[in-house]
Amino acid sequence: MAKVFAKNLSNKQVMATDGTELGILNNIVMDGKTGELEDLIIKPDIGLDTSKYQKDGQYLIVPFEAVSAIKDYIVVDKVLAKGLPYDRQ
Repeated sequence: MAKVFAKNLSNKQVMATDGTELGILNNIVMDGKTGELEDLIIKPDIGLDTSKYQKDGQYLIVPFEAVSAIKDYIVVDKVLAKGLPYDRQ
């Protein structure tokens, strides 16, 4: 994936690979020790069924591994983005 400045990601629309608009990127979680990006924090679209996504309050948490492209939209793999529990150590 090409380099993208974090300031260019602010308020970017997030879309699943099947075309479903998930919402707007609110924040990114980064591991302070390794610098690896861990999660996208997304403010979901009003009409989105959020029941199958991992949530923290009003936001969706999508693992960064789900990101497949960053262009006009941030595109995430819908299967990886759904709320499968995972443990970060």
